[in-house]
Amino acid sequence: MDEQSNPRLRILIPMVVAIAFLMEQLDSTIITTAIPDMACSLATTPVQMNLAVTAYVLTLAVFIPLSGWLADRFGARRIFILALAIFTIGSVLCGMAGTFAVLVATRVMQGIGGAMMTPVGRLILLRSFPRAEIVTAMTYITLPAILGPLIGPLLGGILTTYLSWRWIFYVNLPFGLIGISLSMRFIQEEHGNATLKFDFPGFLMVGSGVALFQVGMDNIGRPALSVPEIVGLLVAAMALLVGFSRYARRITSPVVDLSLFKQRSFSVGTLAGGICRIAMNGTPFLLPLMLQVGFGMSPVASGFLVLFGSAGALLARTVISPLLRWFGFGKVLIGTAVLGATILAGFALLEPDTSRWLIGVFVFIFGLIRATQFMTSSMLSYADTSDARLSQATSLFSVFQQLTVSVGVSLSAMLLGITSPHNQVLTPAHFHIVFLLTAILPLLAVPSFLRLRPEDGAQVRRYRCK
Repeated sequence: MDEQSNPRLRILIPMVVAIAFLMEQLDSTIITTAIPDMACSLATTPVQMNLAVTAYVLTLAVFIPLSGWLADRFGARRIFILALAIFTIGSVLCGMAGTFAVLVATRVMQGIGGAMMTPVGRLILLRSFPRAEIVTAMTYITLPAILGPLIGPLLGGILTTYLSWRWIFYVNLPFGLIGISLSMRFIQEEHGNATLKFDFPGFLMVGSGVALFQVGMDNIGRPALSVPEIVGLLVAAMALLVGFSRYARRITSPVVDLSLFKQRSFSVGTLAGGICRIAMNGTPFLLPLMLQVGFGMSPVASGFLVLFGSAGALLARTVISPLLRWFGFGKVLIGTAVLGATILAGFALLEPDTSRWLIGVFVFIFGLIRATQFMTSSMLSYADTSDARLSQATSLFSVFQQLTVSVGVSLSAMLLGITSPHNQVLTPAHFHIVFLLTAILPLLAVPSFLRLRPEDGAQVRRYRCK
């Protein structure tokens, strides 16, 4: 059974994958507002509770490169269902955790499931839709990734306040069970390649390199590690990743296929698009902090203002298809990069006495531009990738997508620390400087977007979104 023969699958398959994506993205941020209550319940400190966040994110970073090989070896459907099951069971165990150590261990379990869910779910969607209909597929893929970090802290605060912190994990149970049931019924079975060998040395190099890079970036601006230790981690990470790039040229089936970067559309969509992602992924961290610390708003008030960005992201789905038909990938990506830089710089104009409605309008426009940029660059990355290389492409793209989140937040935190040395009280002016500096980044991607040719992604841009 495929989506062409059963029109219901045009809705059901994307819905299942979108639910999985939203669960994975929510759990990256949902516990941030519940940390004080969780620390008290588990007899630890809020500072130590950050390990529960880090354990999840690190596990994602380490195991995402493995997802492509697993999908090719055992079949995407089987691995996706397994990932949903691991993530759902891990969620329930997180909610039942009686000690901090158990919580960290079960968060690692969640991370293993999430690391397979995201790239394998993306692979299933791309294989379920004809390449000409990739606009529809990428909408379902990207929107949950954009909305999750925006609504996660607010949802976590609501569940913690009115129920218990344990419900931020229990809420995944019904969605996980529904996802598993629908996947078993409607996603087409695939036969894996039993002869495919696993590149264990490559996995160790990539996994360790990405993990060390993630730890190094996460600790920028924090007192947990010294500057020499952070530099040491980043140098070791780069050494491992460079070593893997040389090693991968000498074997036939590396765990991550770097030769995909020879394809112009994938290279520009992933690398140049990644530069824009770094700049725009720092905003969900910076904006609530500026609204609360700089402007004196309550967490709930700032959370609702940030939700205006979600409304803008939802609107993006209706504009992407006509924009691509009229202007093509190059002009849309250049336009959203320039507009993204403009709106980031515009946040520096906001003051504590600025109308809340005006702030909401700024956030709404930013959400629209951010979603349009993210979805367009994602579509471009897969537009010209052959079916045989999709599993490797989804794995490699997911690694870079994960890194842009940590780099975006870490860069914003580092710039904030530089602009307010010696533990100065943060003022709106400090945030304004950081927004102006991050506004430069999207402009750095423009020369790469100018490399695109009219034929890049041509079959995608002609499609009318349904």
